[in-house]
Amino acid sequence: MKTPIFRGTCTALVTPFRGEEIDFSALDRLLETQLEAGVEALLVCGTTGEAATLEPAETLALLAHCVRFCGGRTKLIAGVGGNNTARAVRTAREATALGVDALLAVTPYYNKCTQEGLLAHFGAIAAASDLPLLLYNVPPRTGVDLKPETCAKLAALPTVAGIKEANPDVGRLLRLRAAFGTDFPIYCGCDDRILPFLACGAIGAVSVLSNLRPKAVKELVDAGLRGEFSRALGLQQGCQSLVEALFSEISPIPIKAALTLSGLDVGICRLPLTPPTEALIARLKEVLGA
Repeated sequence: MKTPIFRGTCTALVTPFRGEEIDFSALDRLLETQLEAGVEALLVCGTTGEAATLEPAETLALLAHCVRFCGGRTKLIAGVGGNNTARAVRTAREATALGVDALLAVTPYYNKCTQEGLLAHFGAIAAASDLPLLLYNVPPRTGVDLKPETCAKLAALPTVAGIKEANPDVGRLLRLRAAFGTDFPIYCGCDDRILPFLACGAIGAVSVLSNLRPKAVKELVDAGLRGEFSRALGLQQGCQSLVEALFSEISPIPIKAALTLSGLDVGICRLPLTPPTEALIARLKEVLGA
């Protein structure tokens, strides 16, 4: 197998805001909670971090801050993708210079592209840095699906080191395995499917829930990796109501609301995402016991 970026739990961090500015004080509290829980990696400036609404200078400031704060205590993965290949290449180079450990790039959204376009897009990002690159497939959000045969071609590139798979079709994992065998790391990108992914050979999860419950997600992932599937099933079932609430409105609206209700005020999302509805707040209070 290619050397994995990490094995275990990665938190897809929210970006705390206070008004129009990044709230670095709240970010520090969030980071410390994650480090205390022992998560194996942190994804900064991903979808959950509202990367699409961050200015380039904000992205670099966030990454630099996290590099300084974490000081090598966990793997830091920088979200560098988008639907502008030249900009993604530039961000990959800038993130590399800041000292992150790895990169993640999502399939291009809105303008979309063909499978040949995906090969060219990811190939350009992979060539821009010597750091390992994690592919990110999330067709419900982007409108484009990275086909297993395309993924197999990308897996042959020296710096492409795995895929975060958020296609809700668990059977896709079997098709991915058929395309490139067991030598390419797969990470679960769906909090409600962590156990099925691990049972099908995934080596970890990139989680939204772990912003709020890092120890619980790590316990679930670790149990699955040890093959303790009965225990992992109980843990997956135990967090299911919360997971369903966290994705009952467009993410990351609910996770930011849940963090604030739990005592860590991370602000609300930037437009075009809107503040949480009263119905969502009531549902979160019920599942959180707040």
